[in-house]
Amino acid sequence: MVWIWISFIALVLLMLALDLGVFHRKAHVVSVKEALVWSAIWLTLGMAFAVFVYFSYEAHWHGLGLTVDAVDGLRNDGVSATQKYLTGYVVEKSLSVDNIFVIAMIFSFFAVPALYQHRVLFWGILGALILRGAMIGLGTKLIAEFHWILYVFALFLILTAVKMLFFKTEHADPNQNAVVRLTRRLWPVTARFHGEHFFVRARTAASYERETPGAPTIPDPVVDSARPGTLLLTPLALALVMVETTDVIFAVDSIPAIFAITSDPFLVFTSNVFAILGLRSRVFLRAGKVFKKK
Repeated sequence: MVWIWISFIALVLLMLALDLGVFHRKAHVVSVKEALVWSAIWLTLGMAFAVFVYFSYEAHWHGLGLTVDAVDGLRNDGVSATQKYLTGYVVEKSLSVDNIFVIAMIFSFFAVPALYQHRVLFWGILGALILRGAMIGLGTKLIAEFHWILYVFALFLILTAVKMLFFKTEHADPNQNAVVRLTRRLWPVTARFHGEHFFVRARTAASYERETPGAPTIPDPVVDSARPGTLLLTPLALALVMVETTDVIFAVDSIPAIFAITSDPFLVFTSNVFAILGLRSRVFLRAGKVFKKK
């Protein structure tokens, strides 16, 4: 069982490494056409993995499907495992629609240049995978110890439906977010972006503003008042903090929803991962439609 987890995580890391190190090695604006291609790629990979799920659970590779699923009290064979994986995948993609609109709002609020949005989403998605992996591990442990926790997850699912019916984002202010306020309190934040950097030293920031052609000449009080070696955050870092915070909030809704389908951690995690990996291209598709309307 351990080896199949290691192999899957290695596959995900390889795909992310190719994404950032090869296809997006140089920062560029992601076009609608490119976003469509990547959406198709991630969708194809997600669907293709369902074939692997079928054969691995049907043959019980590395012990998959040998434990009883707490949701229905049955062991998962190839058919049931595939159905649960695909259901979880569709549920996660559906619930991530809120994420797309909120992330678009975050980019708009912080005026993140389109050139650097992919970088924010890349690290945001990587952090989301780690956080969700931890939450899924905790949820699996809770279900194994306390079966009644499934009813609590069902309550979360009902609250999620209510929230999706009434949730509004038009008047939300990211600056009022508790995590953003805490971040600003702990670290000074520059008034302007400094390329694709999340962190910058005060001396480096001052040099960047002097030497970069076309850089704004308006003084940055944070940079000017900081000691030369002081570590500063950039607005790009605040956008990343908000993206991570948003995912944690939505994960509290979506993970219980998938646990209502299956308690098998491998099915829960893999369906989450493939749904999340396709989130970035959907954000760029949304942005492309907005810009086209304008």
